[in-house]
Amino acid sequence: MIDWAGKFAGGLPYEAFLSQYGTEEQRRRWGEVYDRVSLSADQSGLLSGFVREMNLLCLAGAWCGDCANQCPILQRIAESTPKVHLVFMDRDADAVLAGELRVCGGSRVPVVVFLSEDYAECGRYGDRTLSRYRELAAQQMGAACPTGLGAPKESLVAVTDDWLNEFERIQLMLRLSPRLRQKHGD
Repeated sequence: MIDWAGKFAGGLPYEAFLSQYGTEEQRRRWGEVYDRVSLSADQSGLLSGFVREMNLLCLAGAWCGDCANQCPILQRIAESTPKVHLVFMDRDADAVLAGELRVCGGSRVPVVVFLSEDYAECGRYGDRTLSRYRELAAQQMGAACPTGLGAPKESLVAVTDDWLNEFERIQLMLRLSPRLRQKHGD
């Protein structure tokens, strides 16, 4: 069984993760996506209504294109509410964790582990969202050939929505948890 509290304590905030593990070019790519991510008033309102603390541990790689396109979204979401605490761990720096968080038999990233305020695991999400898989399937299984260029704005919006849906799902799970409702008297 994984000590999630210990793993979370060993994680790094967004900027520290990029400083430690990213090259200048990798930090630039993540920064470009970060600058393009925005939350609507409705999305910000949803996040401001969060009641339960959520701890998120993101297994990532600064070199990874999927991470560069999704981790800045996670950071923007975490910055939008004091109820979300987000840390990053490098996939190659923790073989045990990387082994535990394999996706489809491979060491895929990013993978987010959603944890309660007391570090009980609530869910895992990654390596790509449904919207991104739909986009890739349309590109790779149809007549069009992938360009390898950055995701268009519509894709970024759809992937942001996918992530927000998962954040909301976990928040509702925490909000409706009999254990946490008893603990908080609500």
